[in-house]
Amino acid sequence: MKSTITGAAGAFRFTLLAGAAGLALAAPGVALAQDQADAVEAPEPDNVIIVTASKREQTLQETPIAVSVTSGEVLEQAQIRDVLDLQTVVPSLRVSQLQTSSATTFIIRGFGNGDNNFGIEPSVGVFIDGVFRSRSASALSDLNMVQRVEVLNGPQSTLFGKNASAGVISVVTKEPQYNWGGMVEAVYGNFNQFFLRGEITGPLAENVAFSLDGTYQRRDGIGRIVNLDEEINDRNRWSARGQLLIEPTADVKIRIIADYNKIDEICCQTSNLVVGPLTQLAIGGVGGQFPTDFFSDDNFLNVVPVNKNENYGISGQVDWSFGNLKLTSITAYRELRNSFIQDVDFTSADIIAEGRDQSVNTFTQELRLTSDFDGPINFLLGAYYFDEQIGQDSFLTVGEDFRNFAAIQAAPAALLPPNPTPAQRIAVGNAVLANAEATLGLPIGSIFGGDFLTRERFAVDNQSWSVFGTVDFEPIDGLVFTAGFNYTDDKKDFAIDFAALDPLANINLVDAFITLATGGAVNSRAAFQALPAANQQALLAAATNPAVNQLLGLSALQFQTPFPAVPNAVEPGRTRDDEFTYLLRVAYEISPEVNIYASYATGFKASSINLSRDSRPLFGDYIPGPGRSTFAAPASPILNAGLATPNLSTGTRFAGPEEAEVYEIGMKAQWPGFGFNLALFDQSIKGFQSFAFTGLGFALENAGQQSVKGFEFDATIQPIDQLVFTFATTYLDAVFDSFPGSVLGDLSGQKVGGIPEWSIATSATYTHEFGSSGNRLITRVDYNHESSTPINNGLPTFNRQLGNTRIFTREVNLVNASMTLALSNGLEIGAFARNLLDDRYVLTVFDGVAQAGTVSGYPSQPRTWGGVVRYRF
Repeated sequence: MKSTITGAAGAFRFTLLAGAAGLALAAPGVALAQDQADAVEAPEPDNVIIVTASKREQTLQETPIAVSVTSGEVLEQAQIRDVLDLQTVVPSLRVSQLQTSSATTFIIRGFGNGDNNFGIEPSVGVFIDGVFRSRSASALSDLNMVQRVEVLNGPQSTLFGKNASAGVISVVTKEPQYNWGGMVEAVYGNFNQFFLRGEITGPLAENVAFSLDGTYQRRDGIGRIVNLDEEINDRNRWSARGQLLIEPTADVKIRIIADYNKIDEICCQTSNLVVGPLTQLAIGGVGGQFPTDFFSDDNFLNVVPVNKNENYGISGQVDWSFGNLKLTSITAYRELRNSFIQDVDFTSADIIAEGRDQSVNTFTQELRLTSDFDGPINFLLGAYYFDEQIGQDSFLTVGEDFRNFAAIQAAPAALLPPNPTPAQRIAVGNAVLANAEATLGLPIGSIFGGDFLTRERFAVDNQSWSVFGTVDFEPIDGLVFTAGFNYTDDKKDFAIDFAALDPLANINLVDAFITLATGGAVNSRAAFQALPAANQQALLAAATNPAVNQLLGLSALQFQTPFPAVPNAVEPGRTRDDEFTYLLRVAYEISPEVNIYASYATGFKASSINLSRDSRPLFGDYIPGPGRSTFAAPASPILNAGLATPNLSTGTRFAGPEEAEVYEIGMKAQWPGFGFNLALFDQSIKGFQSFAFTGLGFALENAGQQSVKGFEFDATIQPIDQLVFTFATTYLDAVFDSFPGSVLGDLSGQKVGGIPEWSIATSATYTHEFGSSGNRLITRVDYNHESSTPINNGLPTFNRQLGNTRIFTREVNLVNASMTLALSNGLEIGAFARNLLDDRYVLTVFDGVAQAGTVSGYPSQPRTWGGVVRYRF
């Protein structure tokens, strides 16, 4: 049953499932009243918001999913050009860009991962025109010709399969039109920002239409590499796309899309919140400079970062309607090429740089059948196939200053004169390194004397298929029961080939001492294990005593130690997952103005692979001996197979699946000129795939369970036709229910860092019409707030290893404003400011690379402003 009422705010349609849209946030134009304001002109009674969040075209009120919608008009007015800025109008969404232009993480309701490691499947799935973008690096192009952006909160595995355990971002672009039209826009702003975009559409034949669109964006860097006199954090990207719409009959529609996007930028700037003693001593000792004022935007690097990203593909969608049924097929092939080189010690000293070349090739095929019966039952049934290959070659370099940097750390205090100069420390340290080389039988100058610290090669081959469906049952008008399911089968085969190239990393200092102490008689694990137990204990006690074994002082210089390649005789290099997820929901229309709903849903995300130089065998497959000794290591499958490498430690090759569930109830109420939406939820993920930087590498592990309880509320007030106020807020209470094995120790029962309790998005839009001329002046102000919150739960080196309990916090207060004069002839002239009050905050923090005691981080962007000229035809 559908009902329609009219009033000062326009026409609104209500359905029995309208309550499921209770999470739709008015701030981004989700509530219909807000969309009216953002579209400037009040819509006609039949002009309703159409979404495809349920994989079928429905009005927003009909969609039984927690979805917020940002219209293309809002994107234009708020000067939102890419998904990074989308979070300012959607409180439940957070987007972060960190180490590189492509290292982006999408977070919904506090859940999200996947940045900086292509082996990790994001918990938030990104779809553009129905095509899954498997890595966030393939979803970063400028938003153009956007009809709407749908953000689906909570697990969406029933309809979207894997990679949707936390939510979905779905970008829907405009279809080609049979009438000629288009738009061209130019923006110029501070930092020499220049943005140009255009689009054109029209007919090629009676049943064929096309569209072409493109963007070009350039901006000077907002930061400066002081010692190199270069800019950093610039923008240099462009995109192009062509579409064909073919409708050979009234029942068949074919849409073909081809696109290409390219990024070539210098990114990303860092600074220091804490400058540790090692940074001051060792970096300063080799003549290096480092930042000390976090928001100065001054950087000190010896290498200008390189960030290149190419992302392209083609897709075809066929819709065939026959009777009350509709068959849809979406076929897509995409390629992603991503590379970067970066100075990862973030100082002007030539110590270490990282480089990666990554490729992702993806083929997807989706089929679904939907019904549109007048009776009480309707259904959707679908199948999905996914095939992807990932490749990565990466390295760490040894810079010219690395040897002296290590020498300063290797210099024992007992050998130094009082108040030693850096030169004296370097001389003593180099003598220690030379002595160690002679003792260990290494060539003089070989420790940190090569070109590369590590070289590694990773590969993943992933195939997945799923079947899914939903059934709606309406026994009486106003009451609908919905059940949905998804069965996914996912398999991954992966290979890891890692080479630790520094000679010191390939020598265990405990075992080396035992060999030297026995005159070479004990030079293997077999020889050590053959000794009487008392002899073993005596040798081991001496070898692990720093006062006896002087070599142990060099252990801090073993930055990257080797591990066996995968697959091997013990580790097959594969994961096999399958999962059945389901959805149960009931919705009831209390009155044409008020709707309520309640739902329970489960979600799933497949295993992720740790494609990093910190990938290590699981504990049990290998058990290290004291001081990572192989001689004294107990028997284990890897040891028994002869695969153990010197200094081998344990960790994870992969993290198991995530299993999500959410309980949710909601209400939506709408009257002329006023409406509100309220949703309460209790959401949890078992086995949440936690990915943390440890100072030298990355640890990937499953948390026992992470949960979040909270609510989302939005309201729209339209006192007069020309003025609309919106207010949306999200409250999140996020907790690690169980996480005993984190890199920071047992986090069970602790709040989850980085998730603000309160997020607010509010706006005011006023449209002044100049009589009946059709000319309008549109003024918009919006405010985005995140309450003060710990950025994380601590840092593995700064907090845990150094015993430091200092936790860094972040609070966000962003004000954006725009004013546009829209003339009836299609010309628009406007001005805008983002972060109008120049609020600066810390995006995230991390341990200084090979610099114990230093805390680095990424600062937010400063105020940007500019003018825009747009012409529609």
